[in-house]
Amino acid sequence: MTILGVDLGTTNSLAVVYKEGKPVRIPNAYGEYVTASAVSILDGKIVVGKLAKERLITHPECSASLFKRNMGSDVTYTL
Repeated sequence: MTILGVDLGTTNSLAVVYKEGKPVRIPNAYGEYVTASAVSILDGKIVVGKLAKERLITHPECSASLFKRNMGSDVTYTL
């Protein structure tokens, strides 16, 4: 049995898998273990993490962060 753990932090997220009695961190697409909690639309595609965080400054109309604070509520975000 494989156990996956995910920390959905409001600023960053991290994922681990439990292997051979120890937690092993899972890298993201950039090879980093911590992923920024941000999302953005780029050329019609959804991007997350570092690139989305950078786009918060240059393209705020199609980017978002801090949305995890509203998980479980009726708050809606439109990008």
